[in-house]
Amino acid sequence: MNAANSILLSPADNVAVANGRIEIGTVLPGGAVAAALIEPGHKVAIKSIATGDAVVKYAQAIGRATQDIAPGEHVHSHNLVFESGRLPVVPPSEAEHATETDRARTFMGYRRADGRAGTRNFIGIVASVNCSATVCHAIADQANRELLPKYPGIDGFVPIVHGQGCGMSGTGDGMMVLHRTLAGYARHPNFGGVLMVGLGCEVNQLTLYGQKGVAAGKRHFNIQEAGGSRKSVEKAMGVLAEIAEEVGRLKREPIPVSEIVVGLQCGGSDGMSGITANPALGAAVDILADVGGIGILSETTEIYGAEHLLAYRAASPEIAAKLDGYIKWWEDHVAKHGASIDNNPSPGNKRGGLTTILEKSLGAVAKGGQTPLNGVFGYAEKVSGHGLVFMDTPGYDPVSATGQVAGGANVIVFTTGRGSCFGCRPTPSIKVASNSTMYHTMEEDMDVNCGVIASGEKTIAGMGREIFELIVETASGRKTKSEEFGYGDNEFVPWHLGATL
Repeated sequence: MNAANSILLSPADNVAVANGRIEIGTVLPGGAVAAALIEPGHKVAIKSIATGDAVVKYAQAIGRATQDIAPGEHVHSHNLVFESGRLPVVPPSEAEHATETDRARTFMGYRRADGRAGTRNFIGIVASVNCSATVCHAIADQANRELLPKYPGIDGFVPIVHGQGCGMSGTGDGMMVLHRTLAGYARHPNFGGVLMVGLGCEVNQLTLYGQKGVAAGKRHFNIQEAGGSRKSVEKAMGVLAEIAEEVGRLKREPIPVSEIVVGLQCGGSDGMSGITANPALGAAVDILADVGGIGILSETTEIYGAEHLLAYRAASPEIAAKLDGYIKWWEDHVAKHGASIDNNPSPGNKRGGLTTILEKSLGAVAKGGQTPLNGVFGYAEKVSGHGLVFMDTPGYDPVSATGQVAGGANVIVFTTGRGSCFGCRPTPSIKVASNSTMYHTMEEDMDVNCGVIASGEKTIAGMGREIFELIVETASGRKTKSEEFGYGDNEFVPWHLGATL
């Protein structure tokens, strides 16, 4: 950020973005002078760009110049075009680095019996099927009223309910994904214990989970065997009292920050999301990666067009090939349904300054920072390793975040420009606003204001450091705005694949 009237996203860029209307004669980053009126959100050249050269934004090529462009000229559809597969890949900029002090830091979390680190100490009531959802809600409600006051060391009793589990094939992708998602939640380190409740006749039988040790303190039963709904609630209260007696004694302890796993989300985006909030989150991810933590980038349909840039950063050819395989799967999947994921910028996007699909996708990819891509995982698969990884998910936020949490995310950071309301229990969700107007309008829901980047008050790197610090504080127990309001009981949405039978 070099001037309040424009934003330079990276020293490698040859265009800046207008932060408000730029009048002719305005001095730009690097000393260029605006040669035309530049509308808010639009691009202006800060260096000479020859015909055929790459136009670089976010430290990546977003298209080629169709004519010579002088410093200070407007850069848009009249002189910029995207050529799929023919653009050069600009080497990533220098990532934000952690300090030696950062690498030695700890957060105050819960060490589980399987060795993993929790940031919260919830008890889950997990439905195997839609038919047991109402009973799971009733169990959680009564437990929160009667048991929670007795055990202040427990953060709450959380109903994990959904609309699947029966009326579906017992084999194939649909059941595989549902089972993997529920198993991921049942073993999640933010749950100190879990009670699974089924009806008894569903396709997704509790016996699929009973012998797998998916969570410490896990119990399960079926409503039909318990004698009905009210008797199931009574039975559950006895089981939960036993679990709470053990879980309620657990205390937070110092755990290396390298064991923080952050799910990266964006939703309700606006024209500033890819300029302020997403790059700032990317800077935080670079620090997290440098201390050995994990950042999970997802939403495959929203990185479309920029996937080759992630592949360029892949730590191995196998990782790049796996990412490409998911892109091809999505192309085939949406084609079967008469749709396309090549969502080139709409007329409204273009009026706001976006020119190419790659430019649009880069705004989302910016959440992953500049660090190498160290792994690619299927939906709800348990993530491992360190640094930036990618999980294949749809772009729909609740479905995507559900997969990340099932994969082990113990913190979520969610950027938004319009003011998306979201929680994801048992994982805390930090909300990052891309603009100051929305932040102040919805301050009761927003944790961080990245609009100060656009106003020139702070830098992307500076806000990245603030987000990283808030991640550590949140992992240690600081409540997010979403948690304070009570979000999180209705946002468990497993990806629904396959036929409803």
